[in-house]
Amino acid sequence: MRKQTFTLTILTLFISCLTLFISCGLAFSAPDTPETRRHEAERYLQATPPKALFEDMADKMAANLPPDQRDQFKKLMTSQLDIAALTKAMIDAMVKNFTTEELKALADFYGSPVGKSAMQKFGTYMADIMPTMEAEIMKAQAKVNQSMPNQSPK
Repeated sequence: MRKQTFTLTILTLFISCLTLFISCGLAFSAPDTPETRRHEAERYLQATPPKALFEDMADKMAANLPPDQRDQFKKLMTSQLDIAALTKAMIDAMVKNFTTEELKALADFYGSPVGKSAMQKFGTYMADIMPTMEAEIMKAQAKVNQSMPNQSPK
C-alpha cells in the first residue's frame, strides 16, 4: 500500500510539473504577428549578418574562377551590392514566409556556437556546389531549348 501511495505521489508530482512547464512555455511564447516576426528576423540577421555572408560566399566562389578574375569578382560581389536593400528584402521575405516561432528558432540556432560554426562553413559549401548547380542549370536550359518548337519570324 505504501509503495502504491509513493508511486501515485511521484506520478502526480510529475504530471503537475509537466503541466506547469507546458503552461509556462505557452505563456512565454510570443504571439505570431508581423511585429514579432520582424523582431525575430532582425535577431536572426544579427546572428548571420548579410554583409559577412556575402563576403564569405564571394571569397569562396572566387576560388573557382581563373586567378586573374578573382579580385574583380569579389569586388563586384561585395562592394557593388546594396547590403541595406538586400537586408530589407531578406527581412520582408522572412516576415512574409516564416512564423515568429520559426524565426526565433533560426535566430537561436544561428546565434549558438554550433550555428555559428555551421555558418562559417556555408560559403565553402556554396562554392563546392556552385559548379554543379551551374552545369545542371545549363543542361536543363539546353533541354528546354531543344524541346521548344522552332519559331520563325513573321
